[in-house]
Amino acid sequence: MILTGKRILITQANAFMGSSLCEVFTEQGATVIANEEPLADPQAPAKLIEQVGEIDVLVANLALAAPSTPAEQVTDEEWRAVFAALVDPLPRLCRAVLPMMQAHGSGKILVIGSASALRGIKRASSYSAARGAQLAYVQALGVEVAPFNIQVNAIAQNFVDNPTYFPPEVQANPHFQERLKREVPLGRLVTAREDAQFAAYLCSDAANCFVGQVFPVAGGWVIK
Repeated sequence: MILTGKRILITQANAFMGSSLCEVFTEQGATVIANEEPLADPQAPAKLIEQVGEIDVLVANLALAAPSTPAEQVTDEEWRAVFAALVDPLPRLCRAVLPMMQAHGSGKILVIGSASALRGIKRASSYSAARGAQLAYVQALGVEVAPFNIQVNAIAQNFVDNPTYFPPEVQANPHFQERLKREVPLGRLVTAREDAQFAAYLCSDAANCFVGQVFPVAGGWVIK
């Protein structure tokens, strides 16, 4: 029960890691506010934080179906759409939540990101660039707010079981199973529960020492 007494907001709770995060965090004693509203509107993040009220932890779980476009064919529209979904809501959420955390003298922000920002993937330039922007923001914001006892960190994941990027039909594909064994030293997907339990630890008081850290969770894919 490492999250007992904490109010935790999880965005896009109906996508990516949202369901597993809500389940594990609740098991760990947190009061979970699971929000499923789209955050593309520039005013939406601030309105959400105003409606939710005081929180101890913000989990920025942002996702969209990743485009698979050759770099020379990526349009301005695709680029803007990917950044609007993955990047733009993040500083807006943080701007809205940081004043209350600073006033309280503590808080945590955890970004659920992607290891595609740490290792090149063909036909994923717009997606990888957006995920990279998330991680750069985490590193910069993390060192800025650490003196306020606010910890900002990120999980950069890939090959983690989730319905957005590895739905059942993908996992059942023999070609995907071959790729998994070939590219991932672990030889399997990281389970959603394993990932969510690590996220719970990072949101707990036991992880107060981490500042602007990016933690790869990818079964060894990043370092292979």
